[in-house]
Amino acid sequence: MKNAIVVGAGPAGVSAAIYLVRGGVAVTLIYRDKGALGKTEHIENYYGFPDIISGVDLFERGLAQAKNLGVEIVNDEVVGVGYTEKLAVMTKEKTYEGDVVVLATGAARIAPKIKGLKEFEGCGVSYCAVCDAFFYRGKDVIVVGNGEYALHEAKELAVGSRSVTIVTMGKEPEFEVPKDGNIVVDKRKLVAITGTESVESVEFGDQSTMPISGVFLAVGIAGSADFAKKVGAETNGVRIVVDDDCATTIPGLYACGDCVGGVLQIAKAVCDGAKAGLHAVKYLRNS
Repeated sequence: MKNAIVVGAGPAGVSAAIYLVRGGVAVTLIYRDKGALGKTEHIENYYGFPDIISGVDLFERGLAQAKNLGVEIVNDEVVGVGYTEKLAVMTKEKTYEGDVVVLATGAARIAPKIKGLKEFEGCGVSYCAVCDAFFYRGKDVIVVGNGEYALHEAKELAVGSRSVTIVTMGKEPEFEVPKDGNIVVDKRKLVAITGTESVESVEFGDQSTMPISGVFLAVGIAGSADFAKKVGAETNGVRIVVDDDCATTIPGLYACGDCVGGVLQIAKAVCDGAKAGLHAVKYLRNS
């Protein structure tokens, strides 16, 4: 039986999972938390609910519906998407392979306020270790973030870089600090990135500086656009570029919901998920 991995358990992800499993596909849905629905207190503009419903209630109903239809539900944090023999989704715990993958983790994270961040994007500031690690072989780099995603990016860079410093921006690391290798943790807050044509150093809140060649952003948890970039799918800023079928530029990789832009509403996310699921089923039947 063909299988699919859906990343994200919001309206788009659950909708995609439902259409996939009803199309005869084995589906694993991976999610970390309740996303935007978990922060929504009242919903009164979604079809079929005459009374106000909370985002948490709608989330739990959707997840229960998917589970009842046979979708495997996994509560774990996704830290990467790549290739093995198939498309692969990497979590903190294991790697899941899929004949198709659907990205539906919502809109992108807000980048931290660091002076020089935007100015040096593409000139020493990167959002994808897999994409750009090659350019920093034998150089000193930092990763900004304090979660598992930051550690994952640091490990990617550590293979070729001379040193990797994870800067946690004043927060305690939410991962086990490596005891060996070339990865270290700095808990200070990064306030500025400096250089001429490319990144040359960074400045901390205590006004001290560190010479550095690259800055990799991995704040919070990774979003769908982060994953899309890692496998070479086309993006437009923080949005994933898809066609009318919610297919990305990578065969077998679909994206739906807030991560592709448009009207950020539940009804639209459900529609996107349905399209992604239906067309992924069609893709699998024809492949």
